[in-house]
Amino acid sequence: MNHQFAPESLMMSFGYKPELSEGAIKCPIFQTSTFVFKTAEEGKSFFEIAYGKRQMAEGEQPGLIYSRINNPDLEILEDRLALWDRAEKAAVFESGMSAISTVLMEYLSPGDVVLYSTPVYGGSHHFMNHVLKKFGIKAISFDISCSREEIEAILTAENATGSLGMIYIETPANPTNALIDMEMCAALAAKYSTPDRRVVLSVDNTYMGPLWQHPLDHGADLVLYSATKYIGGHSDVIAGAVVGRAADIQRIKVLRTFLGNMCSPHTGWLLLRSLETLKVRMDQQQLNAIKVAEYLQAHPKVEKVYYPGLLDEINDAEQYRIYKKQCLGSGAMVSFDVKGGEKEAFKFLNNLKLIKLAVSLGGTESLAEHPATMTHTDIPDAEKDRIGISEKLVRLSVGIEHYNDIIYDVEQALSVM
Repeated sequence: MNHQFAPESLMMSFGYKPELSEGAIKCPIFQTSTFVFKTAEEGKSFFEIAYGKRQMAEGEQPGLIYSRINNPDLEILEDRLALWDRAEKAAVFESGMSAISTVLMEYLSPGDVVLYSTPVYGGSHHFMNHVLKKFGIKAISFDISCSREEIEAILTAENATGSLGMIYIETPANPTNALIDMEMCAALAAKYSTPDRRVVLSVDNTYMGPLWQHPLDHGADLVLYSATKYIGGHSDVIAGAVVGRAADIQRIKVLRTFLGNMCSPHTGWLLLRSLETLKVRMDQQQLNAIKVAEYLQAHPKVEKVYYPGLLDEINDAEQYRIYKKQCLGSGAMVSFDVKGGEKEAFKFLNNLKLIKLAVSLGGTESLAEHPATMTHTDIPDAEKDRIGISEKLVRLSVGIEHYNDIIYDVEQALSVM
């Protein structure tokens, strides 16, 4: 009988052999720096693969060498992460920014251009516009509302059609929840690719996590995550991940080896634990977010709510079309404009009781923050105004508390404005 187990079922055991660990039902923490080779020939073979000197033969597995290169906790974690996106391989990192920066550095060279969508996570924006600039790599942005023709006009005006190396998008966008058509971006990447030069489409999928959106199904080459968020899910670990084709992940892992930015065995073990409850956590967070978004939409002190689950075909036809095509859920991130400005937004935030005033997202607890002055403070004011990150915008990461309690806290904080 051929039965295909769901990812949430495989999170308990996939990739782990208890007989190799004294029969332990859960994978132990392999807190070791180095591993013993059986023979010198074996050591040589392991290093050839790790350093990219040869490709693995069919059925061959990479051998354990040194925990900067590989470790059982990391390898099992990567095997399980790949299942959610139906990816060939995955690579894990010590932070989301480690994953992002490693991908950008591996696929871009001096003279190249990275085309990115706005709004985008503040750390990504800073790295592309300030750090990559030091290496002769140019960052060009396009607003999330741009059509394909408008994006191509931007590339032409910047004389970048022949130097485009990567398209980097975040959808839904942080913090406005605006959506980008991934298939349109994949078509752009294909148009500007040549036999000698592939334009890579990278998608930051942190907002939807591995449950509610699968960018590889829509033409993405690489999918990036801050695993700190939904994958970790408990606000007690910092980590990042990339999933994609085996050849791409091998390239990324080689650079990771020399940057030394892999996650630790203990972090890997914590993430293995978190993956077991990923679906039940995210399902509850989404249910809660829908209730909170609907409440906010009807509140007289709220000007506008940004949440994919509230999109409709009449008022948001293009965004609704994208949402129905590529999203498997509406997510648990809700942003909204209060009536007023920074003063009113701060008053709301300062009066929350249950919801904590903190950055980050995707944890079991509900969090609230002010993007314009916190996570996106580094973005120029003119750009913030253009892309909707205003002083009245508040971002909520909805947790797993009872939704009645979350709504009560929102209600009492709004009442004092």
